Amino acid sequence: QVQLVESGGGLVQPGGSMRLSCAASGSIFSIAVMGWYRQAPGKQRELVATITSGGTTNFGDSVKGRFTISRDNAKNTVYLKMNSLKPEDTAVYLCTSIYGVRWYWGQGTQVTVSS
Repeated sequence: QVQLVESGGGLVQPGGSMRLSCAASGSIFSIAVMGWYRQAPGKQRELVATITSGGTTNFGDSVKGRFTISRDNAKNTVYLKMNSLKPEDTAVYLCTSIYGVRWYWGQGTQVTVSS
């Protein structure tokens, strides 16, 4: 069983930055694809970013060039650094761990971009 706990959300002004963290339990972290999705009220869940065990990254079109994803396998933690935040980035951000066909999800952390 994999447990994911997100942290680092909150309120930030437009143009600001924020870093989210996701701490994972379980022995599969180092070989799993880790990622972040987000869901805003009334909208479908959308890809933010993923990172493979080898460090290959993939980003959703709406965040390319503004967000970065990284992982620390020694700490079983994945990070999402968000820069140049916009009001449309407001959403619940969910950490995910993908191992084969199994997807695990955290509870999510709220990010609100507002002045």
